[in-house]
Amino acid sequence: MWKLAPAGTGKELRAVFVETLQEIMKDNKKVVALEADLGGASGFTKIQKTNPDQFVQVGIAEANMVGIAAGMSMRGYIPYIHTFAPFATRRVLDQVFLEGAYAKNTINIYGSDPGVCVAANGGTHNSFEDIALMRSIPEVMVFAPADEAQLSWTIRECAKLKGVHYIRANRKGNPTMYAPGSTFEIGKGNVIREGSDVLLVSMGEMLSKAYNAAEKLAADGISVEVVDMFTLKPFDAELIRSEAAGKKLVVTFENHNVIGGLGSCVAEVLADEGAGVPLKRIGANDVFGQVGTYDYLCQAFGLTEEHIIDTIKDALK
Repeated sequence: MWKLAPAGTGKELRAVFVETLQEIMKDNKKVVALEADLGGASGFTKIQKTNPDQFVQVGIAEANMVGIAAGMSMRGYIPYIHTFAPFATRRVLDQVFLEGAYAKNTINIYGSDPGVCVAANGGTHNSFEDIALMRSIPEVMVFAPADEAQLSWTIRECAKLKGVHYIRANRKGNPTMYAPGSTFEIGKGNVIREGSDVLLVSMGEMLSKAYNAAEKLAADGISVEVVDMFTLKPFDAELIRSEAAGKKLVVTFENHNVIGGLGSCVAEVLADEGAGVPLKRIGANDVFGQVGTYDYLCQAFGLTEEHIIDTIKDALK
């Protein structure tokens, strides 16, 4: 059961990831953490100090890290690996496909700083394609937690499951959405705001902007329902079908390419069902990333509350 929390900025998600793993490791010596020379950026070096027998520093060798994790899985371990999202997906895609999913091994992947979250690291690191890549691999689960409560829950759940699990999450603090101790259900979206005119579907670090935009639109007489689709795969098609019914418009809002991500997931459901509801997809529109601050990049790619509001108002005209 989940409930919403007062607005605020939560703890850095990299700290949440580390602290959650350390807690799990106390009770399960089979849980291990692997790092590819980004331990300072992720905080995984803290695990090296507190749980040295459950930590492996691989170095700048991401594909090798996936292979080592697969081998450890075969020996009964539960590996969690970290690197930046582009390195955790497109750089190691063949290893994840063959040594992870195809071989039925268990690998929990933390792809950090997806999309604009990477900020000044630039266009080579703006991963607008990671969801598309990972959800195309059979049996892989894909998560985009919105805040520390949802991230911590996801990490704990993945420790109980077999298979490859991809968790895309910011390293820095996201706005708080859920109360501490909230629980969720894999493959089920959450209706976090009721509305009758528009269905607005979002996830991850963009969820708070979607919620805020809906609140502002209410002042103009536009009733917007907001859904948190934190599980991209398995995807809650049933919720999209039921909540899109009777709406004038469906909008998706994501820190990802509109091709292959959340917008594509929703479009597939609406097309399969012949729903007949107009869809607007807001995200990176088939472009490469660029260098800039987080705020600049959000403006450059239209990932703002204002852009949501303008898109909905224009579409409803």
